Amino acid sequence: MLADPDRHDLIQVRGARENNLHDVSLDIPKRRLTVFTGVSGSGKSSLVFGTIAAESQRLINETYPAFLQSFMGSPARPDVDALHHLSAAIVVDQERMGANARSTLGTATDAYTMLRILFSRLGVPGAGSALAYSFNAEGMCARCEGLGRVSSIDVDQLVDRDKSINQGAIMAPNFSVGGWYVRGFADSGLFDPDVPLREFTAGQWQDFLYKPATKMRIAGVNTTYEGLVLKVQRMYLAKDREPAQPHIRAFVDRVATFTTCPECAGARLKPAVLESRIAGRNIAECAAMQVSDLAGFLAEVRSPSVAPVVATLRHTLESLVEIGLGYLSLDRESATLSGGEAQRVKMVRHLGSSLTDVTYVFDEPTVGLHPHDIQRMNGLLRRLCDKGNTVLVVEHKPETIAIADHVVDLGPGAGPAGGRIQYQGSVAGLRASDTLTGRYLGHRVGVKAVCRERTGELPIRGAATHNLRDVDVDIPLGVLTVVTGVAGSGKSSLIYGSLPRRDGVIVVDQSAIRGSRRSNPATYSGLLDAVRTAFAKANKVKAALFSANSEGACRHCKGIGLVYLDLAMMAGVATVCEECEGRRFTAAVLEHRLRGRDISEVLAMPVSEAQEFFTEKAARTVLDRLAAVGLGYLTLGQPLTTLSGGERQRLKLAVRMGGSPATYLLDEPTSGLHLADVDQLLELLDRLVDAGNTVVVIEHHLAVMAHADWLIDLGPGAGQDGGRVVFTGTPQELADKGDTLTAQHLREYVR
Repeated sequence: MLADPDRHDLIQVRGARENNLHDVSLDIPKRRLTVFTGVSGSGKSSLVFGTIAAESQRLINETYPAFLQSFMGSPARPDVDALHHLSAAIVVDQERMGANARSTLGTATDAYTMLRILFSRLGVPGAGSALAYSFNAEGMCARCEGLGRVSSIDVDQLVDRDKSINQGAIMAPNFSVGGWYVRGFADSGLFDPDVPLREFTAGQWQDFLYKPATKMRIAGVNTTYEGLVLKVQRMYLAKDREPAQPHIRAFVDRVATFTTCPECAGARLKPAVLESRIAGRNIAECAAMQVSDLAGFLAEVRSPSVAPVVATLRHTLESLVEIGLGYLSLDRESATLSGGEAQRVKMVRHLGSSLTDVTYVFDEPTVGLHPHDIQRMNGLLRRLCDKGNTVLVVEHKPETIAIADHVVDLGPGAGPAGGRIQYQGSVAGLRASDTLTGRYLGHRVGVKAVCRERTGELPIRGAATHNLRDVDVDIPLGVLTVVTGVAGSGKSSLIYGSLPRRDGVIVVDQSAIRGSRRSNPATYSGLLDAVRTAFAKANKVKAALFSANSEGACRHCKGIGLVYLDLAMMAGVATVCEECEGRRFTAAVLEHRLRGRDISEVLAMPVSEAQEFFTEKAARTVLDRLAAVGLGYLTLGQPLTTLSGGERQRLKLAVRMGGSPATYLLDEPTSGLHLADVDQLLELLDRLVDAGNTVVVIEHHLAVMAHADWLIDLGPGAGQDGGRVVFTGTPQELADKGDTLTAQHLREYVR
């Protein structure tokens, strides 16, 4: 199929081979809403994000000077023969907005910046310039340094009083005996490092833990001595609540308790700043208001001197309300926003844009949305399209597929079994087609005739996190419970604010899996240990040879498979290693085989193929769990950085399955799942419960609600209008006599 140079109303893709795409060619209508469907791993993201959006952004970056490109990081050219008639692409994805405790909804949207300008002009008494109202600059509270909370350390979790310093009494990361940090204490001369801490005098104990930073000469070196508690607070607690490495995060959770700062009462700001008010409210009180209420408050600020600032700020706030986030407050930490909320926050900047003929690319924009809220999102997508833009949406929800002007269905399967166009055309044509998506568009999961009986209860009493209003509710044990309600009704606040620290509770969420670019499903799941053992046994050599992080790694690329070149003023380039040809191992290691395959070939296998290949029990156990959670299409060596939130959650679930009976907390496990895959997920949840576990799922998918043994519905609305339990009972009871928004949609679904 040749490109037609005169068809400027079409994005023409020719010969796309990115990831698992099989030489895909298609035409996508411009200035229309196109939805891409297909099972997880069928190639939707490879086509939309990895090919179309990536090439558009690469071409835009090439228009900038080389000096600027060096800071922008231009993506590599996708594997495609040709792309014609592209327009500038704006990607609005679900990536979380960072874990920095200093980043809030207000700072991320610049709304707080405008609020600071407003207070610097109208606040009485004035506190100074706009920077004086910033908790990240001049205005920060001296006690908590602008974080709004202070930490206290449990000393008995930090040190072992029965040991001496030289025996390893300090139980903190990076404080190993003989290391620089421990030597600073051992050689300080303030106490005997060979005496158990329990025998320290009161003065020695004070110096060891709390002595302020003091210039000293230790072991012949001029340095600064600092008490252990002060040092740990500075190293691990002063900057952020979410350390990057899991072992440090676990240490912080074990030793530290965070409480509201007693000086600023959590407002983050100096007393002088908090005294400055507009119409009786200070800036912290304004930032703590629900966005919809703050917009109303600002409508009363009519000073001509700040009219442009107020107008811009109100537009931002009203856009947040329009997009369904009016229940949030500007002081809400960015890291606490869900993936769906983060994506909608990013949408705000585009709603009022005057740009047209732009290509907007969305990744499951309905994630985190109740069926009631999906209609509003659909309206926003249509608005962007009606302004003359091209809107490309990767989506599984039938409510959004239904409003598409054009549908592209990929498949038929996942991984190597996918990557082909199964259908393209109208929604009506898709329904009439014999594709998997077409067959499942009208599929319904029935309500259980008999629900499981609970074996006990997990009580929650007086829950008051965020908008919760002293909620009392019992979570039934031994059954599948689904917690639902409109976005912002308090579901996550109730479950994740009350249950994670209890014994036997396992949190399986969609947060990023921290690790290097070497991390993959095989390393994370522990499968690689079984694989290496099998190779070592078959070839009578050391298992370490089959690790790309150890002896077997290619010397040239150090086991990464790619060589990263720094081109100074130009963007860096990653090229396939010429020595190992991207296989990551030395030639000698690749000569060793297991049933005819080398280690590189095994790591390139999808889970489903590896299931058939491995006969070893240890490997099969892990592979069966990965397949059971719907990840049969992932390759064993696929970098974890390429996984979606839903894939990350299912990978974590696979790793945690099979232990002692526990209570599993899952956050929207249907994210990224095709309609047909939801049935497989429900079977998995049933197996977990039938094995003696309790499963608690926060979910909006009507199929999951219908399949539950017990429902807890929060609402009735979002933010201040939510935070209450409005229904508990079986799905049938909710459908029969419920009067909530969830009840209305469930009733329509099951009937």
